Amino acid sequence: MLSELTHETFANELGSPFELDYGAGAPLKLELVEANAAKQSSVGSRRTPFSLLFRGPRQPVLPQKIYPLEHDRLGRLEIFLVPLGPEGAGMCYEAVFT
Repeated sequence: MLSELTHETFANELGSPFELDYGAGAPLKLELVEANAAKQSSVGSRRTPFSLLFRGPRQPVLPQKIYPLEHDRLGRLEIFLVPLGPEGAGMCYEAVFT
């Protein structure tokens, strides 16, 4: 399923909530704040590479790894997230799709 997702899939969901299950009692709430398409795609690639930026609460700060995220329309997705650091009142996480 992840191989079928595109920049457009997520661009249509900007501002929407995702729930991240990190093994605590309640899921962490993340908001999709950016969906950026790469300027060029690789020769022979099936999709244009893109990145996503999520913002969540400042604490806890999660380590980089694959996390299950739930979304109302997209369902359950297993996405590798990398913490980028705090921004404003939240913590930012990035996912890159090639």
